[in-house]
Amino acid sequence: MSETVVVLTEEPLNDADTQNLRLLAADDTVFTVLIPADTRRNLLLDFLDRLSLLEVGRAFRDLLHGQPKPAEAQLAADEAQRLSVDVLAQAGLSGTVEVVDDDGVTALVDYVKNHNVDRAVVITTPHAMEDTFHRDWANRAQEKLGVPVLHLYSGTGYIGDS
Repeated sequence: MSETVVVLTEEPLNDADTQNLRLLAADDTVFTVLIPADTRRNLLLDFLDRLSLLEVGRAFRDLLHGQPKPAEAQLAADEAQRLSVDVLAQAGLSGTVEVVDDDGVTALVDYVKNHNVDRAVVITTPHAMEDTFHRDWANRAQEKLGVPVLHLYSGTGYIGDS
C-alpha cells in the first residue's frame, strides 16, 4: 500500500527539496504538493524577514511594490507549479502539484481532512518573525491538525522548529 505525503510550499520545489522528500519517502510514496496563489501577504512581516536576512534592497523593493495583484499572484503560482512538476519528475518522485487559494495553511488542513494522508510537510524560506513566535505555516498547521508537521527550509537540509 502506498504512502501519501502532502507538501505545502511557498516557492517552487528545487533539487534540494526533492532530495529531502526522497529521504522521507518509500518507493511507492505519492506526493501532493500545494502551492498557494498568495495575494494577501503581510508586508510588514515580509519587510522584517528580509531585513533579518540582510536582504535590505529586496526588503524595500517588496515593500514599495505592495500586495501582488491577483493576476500576478496566479501567474507566479502557475509558474511555481510548472517548475515543481518538472523537478518532481526529474527526481523520479510520483505525485501532483496543485495551486490553491491564498491561505496555504487552510488549504493544507482541508486537504488532510478530506484525503487519506500519512504525513504533512511544509517547505518555506526562513521567516524570522513567524519562526521565532511559532506563527509559521508548520506551527499553525500542527495546531489545527493536532499531529506533527515537518517543517523544512527550502533549498537546505535544515528542519524548522515546529
